[in-house]
Amino acid sequence: MKTFFIVISIVAVVGLPFLFQRSEKTIGDTEDVVVVITPHNEAIRFEFETAFRNWYTERTGRTVDVDWRVIGGTSEIVRYISSEYENSFRNYWTGDLGRKWTSEARQGYSDRKLELEENPQEEDESQQARRAFLDSDISVGIDIFFGGGSYDFGRQAAIGSLVPWRDEAELRERFPDDLFPQTFAGEVFWDDQGRWIGAVLSSFGIIYNRNSLLGLGIDEMPVTWADLADPRLIGQVALADPTKSGSITKAFEMIVQDCMGIQVARLISEGLTTEEAEAKGVPLGWMDAMEMIQLISANARYFTDSATKGPMDVASGDSAVGMSIDFYGRYQSEIIISRGGGDRLHYVTPAGASTLSADPIGLLRGAPNPEVADLFMEFVLSEAGQRLWGYRVGVENGPIEYALRRSPAFRSLYEGESRKSLSEPEVNPYEEVGDFVYRPDWTGRLFTPLRFLIRVAFIDPHEELVAAWEGIQEAEKRGDSEAAAKAKKIFSNLEAIDYMQATGPISEVLGGGDKIDEVRLARTIADGFREQYREALRVSKGSR
Repeated sequence: MKTFFIVISIVAVVGLPFLFQRSEKTIGDTEDVVVVITPHNEAIRFEFETAFRNWYTERTGRTVDVDWRVIGGTSEIVRYISSEYENSFRNYWTGDLGRKWTSEARQGYSDRKLELEENPQEEDESQQARRAFLDSDISVGIDIFFGGGSYDFGRQAAIGSLVPWRDEAELRERFPDDLFPQTFAGEVFWDDQGRWIGAVLSSFGIIYNRNSLLGLGIDEMPVTWADLADPRLIGQVALADPTKSGSITKAFEMIVQDCMGIQVARLISEGLTTEEAEAKGVPLGWMDAMEMIQLISANARYFTDSATKGPMDVASGDSAVGMSIDFYGRYQSEIIISRGGGDRLHYVTPAGASTLSADPIGLLRGAPNPEVADLFMEFVLSEAGQRLWGYRVGVENGPIEYALRRSPAFRSLYEGESRKSLSEPEVNPYEEVGDFVYRPDWTGRLFTPLRFLIRVAFIDPHEELVAAWEGIQEAEKRGDSEAAAKAKKIFSNLEAIDYMQATGPISEVLGGGDKIDEVRLARTIADGFREQYREALRVSKGSR
């Protein structure tokens, strides 16, 4: 009998997972397919695939499958797409066109800043390669790029990896301002050439664990970006690596925009004209932001590759606070409440210090399934697709298993009966922005330098950064204010990454396309800050 029960137990352990597993489908058992590369999570993929399959069958009478390609975050996707298009174009250039693959052809085909001549006969090899790429229908075997930041989509559109889905006239008819404006509070929500269109909206803010903060002796809950620089939060701030996430880079950009706005407003109040205030205030605001980001980074427990890890760690109490995309923060807060954990977890958008940005979708050049891809875009950008982002599970036309808790792009869903079906009917992102206006002319060209500089100045030398910051706090605690002040002066010297450097030499190297120069620059800056932080630590201890 003992042997019998052992055998039964083994059978149960091995067999139960198979008994309860969800039935699997195989790509290829349907009549049509669309290939989509995305950073979106499993819940989003499940809801959109399920709804699209039903919608497609009703529309066409045919069955369809979504072949998802999930390789990481937006930055990883962009690198993959760029590599694949280069390989495809090289084959086209050398094979179909019979041309030699040179450095001019390689650099020219994707150079979004390269201007073409009116007469093609007058073009050099770089321009010829660029024209050949833009006139081609080369493919990377993928139809749709779905999800990520508008900055990365804009770059891919300018390169030519993304192609128009609809022309401007049809887009303006489809998306009138009272439904889905092209621009809002300084942000662009869809490309007027139709190469990318915002599918859902995002804002950025702070997620915090009230119990954890109280345990640290912090009674006032964070409401501004500057609150994350509180030295009591050393080792307690959850951050994502902006070089791995375009969305998190956008959150850091909000800090820069906020600091610039404060300086410009101050200078205007002192009597300067708007033009004079911007010329002086933007560089000052950049430095204020670098100082704040440095301190926030010094408080960071880590810089994760995953933008979802931070909110989960704050929810579990492993970190007290973190920077977060709005829907990650609200989703984690709802999970805690639903599991009986009370209201310890909160998400807040800093008032007047965060923008509303679009999370786009776009059609890739040479899409292998263009008709199906067209209908996938049609679905995502229809009211049927928009409802999936914000509706509660179980309501009519809503998601069937997962409440996605994202902010739909269509304003109509925040009105009347539709609003009652939302998971969070009290949230209207169009109203939450307040008087904040995003100024792309201030920071748009600094997006790439920003993520680069955060990495080389604060992430690569993070161990030394934290040690120096802790040393300064220790000096203040023991009453050695002189050592603390001297160390802080060394610690906060950011001349190597000031506004002139960021917009000048650093931007030139990053935009030059020479990876060797970029690696050399990264090493130089990182090593410089690493030694600077070590010196600050030595001084904080009362020695040099």
